[in-house]
Amino acid sequence: MQTLLRQKGNTDRGDIPLNIDTLFGILLPFLGTAAGAACVFFMKKTLSRNVQKALNGFASGVMIAASIWSLLIPSMEQSRSMEALAFLPAVIGFWSGIWFLLLIDRMMALLQQKTDDPDALRIRLPKTTMMVLAVTLHNIPEGMAVGVAYAGYLSGSAVITAGGAFALALGIAIQNFPEGAIISMPLHANGKSRMRSFWDGVLSGTVEPFGAAVTLLASGFIVPAMPFLLSFAAGAMVYVVVKELIPEISEGERSHIGIILFAAGFTLMMAMDVALG
Repeated sequence: MQTLLRQKGNTDRGDIPLNIDTLFGILLPFLGTAAGAACVFFMKKTLSRNVQKALNGFASGVMIAASIWSLLIPSMEQSRSMEALAFLPAVIGFWSGIWFLLLIDRMMALLQQKTDDPDALRIRLPKTTMMVLAVTLHNIPEGMAVGVAYAGYLSGSAVITAGGAFALALGIAIQNFPEGAIISMPLHANGKSRMRSFWDGVLSGTVEPFGAAVTLLASGFIVPAMPFLLSFAAGAMVYVVVKELIPEISEGERSHIGIILFAAGFTLMMAMDVALG
């Protein structure tokens, strides 16, 4: 593949090439959000529960498998020089990712907190605004995760395959599809035009390619800390799956739809990692 852009970095491998496959990979999650937001143009209601269960189940399987094979295992393999303690960077990074997302959720909870004290400082934002803000904040670590995966793959300093990086981006894109619809369609239902609602949904996903691009541009600093950053991304991904996706696919009737699609996404990710590795 012809190199389109080269990022100077202080790595053992020298310059890190950014090819068209990489550019597509970091844009893929954003495209998933935009596609979901476009539902406002041809759907009167939100996505059906069964469709949401299927999409979230498939995305969950891909993201969990990618967290293991594309992030945690490469993190430990790159720390082999630590011998018996090779797991330590992975553990530290994983828990850092979990706590980072917990902190974001806590911040969102404080913004929505109600109090009877009229003198207390309160931030009153419309429900739809809070929803857009919450999705946007959660998209930042997802974009960074894609950037870290591709930085590790392109630098050659971490055991990350092209398939593993792409599968991670694909899983996030699938997850973002219902998120885009969940943002744009309620906004239109509350009085905004279809076009304005669409662009609000699209804008919530712009932080993902931005976060991925910043991560790649900082690759000279990132590569030495790659074991920690890979596992940080894994922690963030697992948090999103456990906190948001698994409850969605397991509640109510026909939970088997999400479970079957979870297994399909998980096995597809394994196959891609091996076949493209």
